[in-house]
Amino acid sequence: MAGSSVSSIRNLGPSSEAEFARAGIHSAEELHAMGANAAYAMLLANGARPHFIGYYALVMGLQGRPWNDCKGKEKEDLRRQFDGLVSQVRADPHSAPTGIEAELDRIGTGLKRSKT
Repeated sequence: MAGSSVSSIRNLGPSSEAEFARAGIHSAEELHAMGANAAYAMLLANGARPHFIGYYALVMGLQGRPWNDCKGKEKEDLRRQFDGLVSQVRADPHSAPTGIEAELDRIGTGLKRSKT
């Protein structure tokens, strides 16, 4: 989908744009249409490491607010949402691995290991 770059959204820069592109999100319009939770879940499902500040910077950016505008109860509520998203994606057997599991898969040893 053609449109504005992801980095045109407040708080998101070239690194975020590349991360979203790897997850299949290529424009600001796509990101707005999906919403923060669905988009962040896609990042996680595609192997991005969970990062709470990145999540709430995305939420704030989609609202046109600076990332550091998130405080108090709003930040606590977003933390609960973030934790829920991370748990949900980690429980999905189709999600890409993160951390050491992703590294092991990258070098070709991850898929050969048995979890039994």
